[in-house]
Amino acid sequence: MAPHPWSVRDGPEQLVFRSVPTSYRSLSFWHDTLPEPIAPRQALPGDRDCDVAIVGAGYTGLWTAYHLARIDPSLRILVLERDIAGFGASGRNGGWALGEYGVSPMDIARASSPELAVRQMRALYDAVDDIGRVAAAEGIDCHYAKGGSISWARNRAQLERLGAGVRARHAVGLTTDDISMLSVDEARSIGNATDIMGARFMNHVAAVHPARLVRGLADVAERLGVTIHEQTTVKSTDAGVVRTDRGTVTAEIVVRATEGYTRDLAGYRRTIAPFYSLMVATEPLPPEVLKEIGLADRPTFADGRNMTIYGQRTADGRLAFGGRGAPYRFGSRIDTTTERNSPIHDMIVASLHELFPVLSGTEITHRWGGVLGIPRDWFPSVGLDRQTGLAHAGGYAGDGVAAAKLAGHTLAELITGTDSERTDLPWVGHVSRRWAPEPFRWLGINSGLWAARSGDRAEARTGRPSRRVELLHRLLR
Repeated sequence: MAPHPWSVRDGPEQLVFRSVPTSYRSLSFWHDTLPEPIAPRQALPGDRDCDVAIVGAGYTGLWTAYHLARIDPSLRILVLERDIAGFGASGRNGGWALGEYGVSPMDIARASSPELAVRQMRALYDAVDDIGRVAAAEGIDCHYAKGGSISWARNRAQLERLGAGVRARHAVGLTTDDISMLSVDEARSIGNATDIMGARFMNHVAAVHPARLVRGLADVAERLGVTIHEQTTVKSTDAGVVRTDRGTVTAEIVVRATEGYTRDLAGYRRTIAPFYSLMVATEPLPPEVLKEIGLADRPTFADGRNMTIYGQRTADGRLAFGGRGAPYRFGSRIDTTTERNSPIHDMIVASLHELFPVLSGTEITHRWGGVLGIPRDWFPSVGLDRQTGLAHAGGYAGDGVAAAKLAGHTLAELITGTDSERTDLPWVGHVSRRWAPEPFRWLGINSGLWAARSGDRAEARTGRPSRRVELLHRLLR
């Protein structure tokens, strides 16, 4: 998720990053455990013309390219990437193909209708399954395991919040086959965390190895005729034109798929805010420790706190675990030192030991992180302006593995004029308002992070929902 360690300023709103030698395996545990060498593809060799130019070789850009090539193999599709495919969030995330968006089904229902909200959700559930289907069909060994997701309630406030969320989703039209509450014994039979008072279980969630998925998807797209140019910095996008440091690309359709790095494109500084999420991975765990922890079917796991945590049991028997909480940097700055060694990493390790005391003394082999992209209303969107040919998708707020699959499929259908059950969903054409200018953006976001942290501490002490959480929603939405 991080850009290069140094940059030069090019104009009042744009940072242009220059390539420096990078050990790509050091980006994350996921990159370090890729089975093949990581070598950059050829940079753009000069001016080019194509039918569809896609900016960004993460999940959104590559799923868009994949589905475009499947729908219309005659299309000339060009993907431009500043670093390597999967350099950012798509290669470093928690590996949750999650059947939820950054906004809840209730938020979607309020913006449209309960019926449309359920359609939006079921399209996402199908995208979770489709990742597994495509991976199997295309030979992408991404360690896909659809084990669902458990979020333990570990105090009364968490139990109340998780239960209310499940009831609200049922009221919209989802069912117990989609999401349900578990008793203490049911929850503990899935994963043996501490202080369990119950849990929420979501069925439509799969664990994946994110870097294997995104790198494999890039290889498949190339086999289908898509051209990917890496080590190519895009400076700006306009109708029919993409300007880079290597040449100019002209195209009928230009797709912006830059998520947390959208701030680097001229004119888009306040469209998406980069939020940090950081992770650690343990050494492979011995059988007796894995038996004590559980999670045998590889469900992803969290608890009901306000400051997000997330984890999975990996295919090689580790725990990969992460959380939010690193402060937002003034001016949407991205800081590589935060990603690699931050005090927040120590807090994440402490939270992991709190959940599973049996891990005390276990070696932490990897620490990493990076930025995810959050729109001002936390509402992800997919859009195509047919008049200008400008398209975009993103704003997943950290829940992008499955959402990007759905977004890429939807964009491909919009671009090719293919009618489907996806092309009229509520997020199609949604427009989020821009983030406030600095210093108000810095003040608002970091105040929200403070509210989440302090609210969790208060709830742990009292067992009652914190009023600070309401402040969090007012500040960040």
